Amino acid sequence: MLEIDEIDNAILNVLVKDSRTPYTIIARKVGLSEAGVRKRIDRLVKMGVIKRFTIEVNQPVKVRAITLITADPSADTSELSSKVREVSGVEKVFEVTGVYDVVVIISSPSMSDVNECIDELRRIKGVKSTNTMMVLREW
Repeated sequence: MLEIDEIDNAILNVLVKDSRTPYTIIARKVGLSEAGVRKRIDRLVKMGVIKRFTIEVNQPVKVRAITLITADPSADTSELSSKVREVSGVEKVFEVTGVYDVVVIISSPSMSDVNECIDELRRIKGVKSTNTMMVLREW
């Protein structure tokens, strides 16, 4: 079981807002030494709590879409999600409950790239149907 305390959560909250925050600044915010923060972050990475450090790119020409996937009832949803994750343009994949089985966030430089991504998603074995919504504005 993962052992996360209040200080770990405070560190994670800082990193979620800006994963490039220096350890010295995190240390001041959470009341630890820089070495203490470094050890905790290393531990959180080893435990798998922190999966990766990434960036969010702000490119005004980027086209984003949300695709809802209905899986064939006989399909292994985890296997299908893994294949979906490999498609170029797929930013995030969520397995969900409800009418749809998988939610996909697509980011591409152009509408034609989004269309290609959706076409590739539809060709994956186990995908029964898709429903795509274009993102008009992000907050």
